[in-house]
Amino acid sequence: MPPEISNPKFCFPNFPINKTPARPKNDRLAFEILSVVEEIPAGRVATYGQIARLIGREKNARLVGSVLANAAYYGRYPCHRVVNASGRLVPGWAEQAELLRAEGVELKDENHVCLKRYLWDC
Repeated sequence: MPPEISNPKFCFPNFPINKTPARPKNDRLAFEILSVVEEIPAGRVATYGQIARLIGREKNARLVGSVLANAAYYGRYPCHRVVNASGRLVPGWAEQAELLRAEGVELKDENHVCLKRYLWDC
């Protein structure tokens, strides 16, 4: 059984709040990705590709997105700090912009973060 989801806003919204998120197929890989996500400082963002490179899977940015889509299975992670290569936020997840703004991240427009200014230097 998955751990209690105390604040589902921290995870991607691919499931209704009242349902249990799907369990990723590879726990070790999921925790490897999520451990990198935990290291992203407040007020900074990382890209899917950046996380993939950090775990030695530079061609697997989509895999990172897939794991993050089900991160709620494992608990609370700051998934809102992950954007695509152009700084675009997750479509349909309005809370992501709210969470980033609360950490001091200004958006270029309603859907993009300025990567030159806010990209995590790791």
